[in-house]
Amino acid sequence: MEAAEEFGPWLARQLAISNMSQTELAKELKMTRAAVSAWVTRRSVPRPSVMAQIAEALGTDLGTVHTRTADTQAGLPVTWYHRPGYRDGGRDGGNAAAFAFDADVQVLARETCQNSLDERLVHNGRPVRVRYTIHELTGGKLEAFRAALLWDEIQPHYSAVSESSADQKVGRVVDAGVRDMFEKGRLILLRVDDYNASGLTGGDYDDGKFAAVVRRQLESLKSGSGAGGSYGLGKATLWATSALGLVLINSTLSVPHEGRTERRVIGRLELPWRSVGGTAYAGPAWLGRPDPETPNAEVVRSWWADEETVERLHLTRDSEEPGTSFLIVGAHDVASLAPAKDSSAETETDGDDDGTRDIKNMHKRLVEALGRDFWAAMTGGGARLPLLETSVRTLRNGEVVVEEQQVDPMEEQPSRSRALRAFYEGTTVDRLTESGQVALRTVPFKLPLSGGRQGTLGVHQGVLLVTEGEDRDGTPNQVHSLRGNRMTIKKSSVHGLPLGVTAFQAVLLVGHAAGESAPFAKEAEEFLRAAEPPEHDRWGQTEELTLRWSHSAHHRIARLTTDVNSAVKELVVRTKRPGSQESTKLRKKLTVPRKSTPAKRPAGSGLPELSELDATIGEKREWRITAEVKLPRADELSAMTPMVLLDVRSGGRPRLDWAELVAVEGCEVRDGVLHFTPGVRRAVFRGATDPTSHPVRTELSRLVLELRAGSEA
Repeated sequence: MEAAEEFGPWLARQLAISNMSQTELAKELKMTRAAVSAWVTRRSVPRPSVMAQIAEALGTDLGTVHTRTADTQAGLPVTWYHRPGYRDGGRDGGNAAAFAFDADVQVLARETCQNSLDERLVHNGRPVRVRYTIHELTGGKLEAFRAALLWDEIQPHYSAVSESSADQKVGRVVDAGVRDMFEKGRLILLRVDDYNASGLTGGDYDDGKFAAVVRRQLESLKSGSGAGGSYGLGKATLWATSALGLVLINSTLSVPHEGRTERRVIGRLELPWRSVGGTAYAGPAWLGRPDPETPNAEVVRSWWADEETVERLHLTRDSEEPGTSFLIVGAHDVASLAPAKDSSAETETDGDDDGTRDIKNMHKRLVEALGRDFWAAMTGGGARLPLLETSVRTLRNGEVVVEEQQVDPMEEQPSRSRALRAFYEGTTVDRLTESGQVALRTVPFKLPLSGGRQGTLGVHQGVLLVTEGEDRDGTPNQVHSLRGNRMTIKKSSVHGLPLGVTAFQAVLLVGHAAGESAPFAKEAEEFLRAAEPPEHDRWGQTEELTLRWSHSAHHRIARLTTDVNSAVKELVVRTKRPGSQESTKLRKKLTVPRKSTPAKRPAGSGLPELSELDATIGEKREWRITAEVKLPRADELSAMTPMVLLDVRSGGRPRLDWAELVAVEGCEVRDGVLHFTPGVRRAVFRGATDPTSHPVRTELSRLVLELRAGSEA
C-alpha cells in the first residue's frame, strides 16, 4: 500500500487542480481562511467531521481525502499542450537529437539498456530488470487506444505536418506512420519497462531526472565515471523509433515526489514546426494535466494517474518496484520491415501468413542485440552477481504471438560468457592446453596526465581473457572490450594470425570491469568514457579527450590495442613442427589452400606473392578472408587485383564477387585493386564475398585466391 501524502501539500495541489482559492474553500466550509491556511502550511489538520465537507467541496469521495494516494478528478482535465511558435519567427524541422540515430530496434535496445544500467538501484545488490514488449493493435483495440490517447486533439497537427513538411525527414516519417495506421488498420506499440531502477525523480521543471528526460534536450545527469551515457542523446532513440514521434511514460519513483511514488504519467510528442488553424506551433507537445500555476493554466505537467487510465494507455506495470515504462507509439524498425534476404527454411519468420512477420522479426532482432551487447552485464559468477536481466515478448491485441524470451548470455555468447564467469570464479589458467579452458593475461594501460601535461599518471592493468570459440559466438577471433557498466563498447578482430589457429574469443576488461581494486580503475574508467562517441561503440579521438587531456591522448588507446593483440597471439599461437601429424590433419580441413594457383602475370620477377591465408564462413554465409602478401624489395611495386574463385574439378573456375575489400596493413584498396606502400615488406588485406554470387552452398565449396597484376579482371 502507498503511504498517504501529508494533508497540507495534498490539499494545496487539489485546490490548484480545482482552480479554487483558500478563501473560496473556507467560504464553502463556513470556516475562516486562517483555518484553511493552517492546513496548507502543515500547522494543523482538519477534524474527521470536516473531512467529509472537504471531499464534497473538492468533488471527490471521502476515501480519497483520507488515503491521499491519488488526486481528485475534479477541475482541469488531462489534455495536450503544444509549445507555441517562437516569437522571432524561428522554425525547427524536428528534434536534432533524434537525427543522431536510425529507426532501428537494435540501436534502441543498446541505448535503453545502457540507461537502465546507469539507473540501477545498487543498495540491494539486485540486477536491473528490463523487459521489451512488442504489441500490435488492430480493430477495436486500436480504436480504444486512440480514444485514450485523445487522438482527435493531435490529429490536426499531424495533418498540418503532412501538408507543410513533406519535404523534410520528420514530416515524411510521421506522414508514413499515420498512413500506415489507417490504411493497414494496425499500430505497433513497443514498451520498455525497467525495474529496480531509480525512476524519473524530481520536479516537472526543476533540475532532476524527470525534467532531463521529458522537458530538456542534450542533458545528461550521469556524473559517475562508470556510467554508460554522457551526451544526453540516448533518450532520443525512443522518439526516433516512433513513426509518430510519440512516447508515453509511466514512472514509479524510488524517491517520493509530492508524497507519491506510483503512476506518474506524461506523454511527449516530437513534431516539426507547423501551423494549425492559423496558430504557429514550435515543435514538441505534452500530454498531461494543465498546471494552474502557469499563465492561463496552459502548460501541462505530469499527473498521478489511476489504474484504469494507465491500463487504457497500455502503461500498466507488473509490480511496485521503482523504474520507468516508456511506450513507443507507432514503433518501426527499418530492418524488420525489409524483405528477408535468406529464403531458406532456416529463417524463423518465413512462411508466416498471419500478418505477424514484422513483429516477429522485431522480436528476433531485439534478442540478438541484447545478447550481443549486454552478455557481460547479464553474466555472474563467484561473488559477482549479474547487473542486468532482459526479456522480450510479443503480443497482438493482448494475445501472445511469441512467448516471453529471457535472454541467456550462455546461449547468445557462450564462449565469452564462459570466459567472464571463469574470471569471476577464479578458475582461469596461464596457458590454453585443453578445450574449454580460459587463459588470463594482464595488459598494461598507461594513463596520461590531464591538461596536456607530459608524462604518465599511472598504469592500469586491464584483464584479457581468451578461450576457444564456438559457432554461436558469431565472428571468430574477436576481442570484445568493456568497462564498468559491462556493455560491449569495442569489437575488433585480431589480424596477422598464422594459418590454422584454432578459432577463439577474447574479452578485455578495463576500468571497474577489471575489478574495483585494480590500480587506477577509476581513472581508466573516466579516460575511456571520454574517448567514446555518442554511439558508445569504440574508443578513439574525441573532442572531450582532446580538451581534457591532449590531441595525442588517443595514442594510448592505440598502444593498448596493440598490446592486447600481441598478448592474444602469445596465448593462441602454438609452434608446430613442419610435417607433424597435427599439421597434416589441419591441412586436410582447410577450405582455402595455403598456396594459391599460379596467377596470370607478366614475365619477370619481383611481383607481390600471397604468403598466408585464413578463411571462415560468416553469419550471412559469406566467405571472410584475411590474406598476407609478401612484398619484394623494389622501388615500385605493381598494383594487384585479388580474385576469389571457386575451386572446381574441371572447367573454368567461377568467380565470386567481393562484398567488402579493405586494407589492413601496408596497402590501400582503390576500386578493388591493391596498391602497396613503398618500402614495406608485408601487406595484409581483408575481404568478404557476396553470398548472392555463390553458385553453390558456401559450406560445400572450396576457394582459390589469386593475385593478378594490375587491374586485370
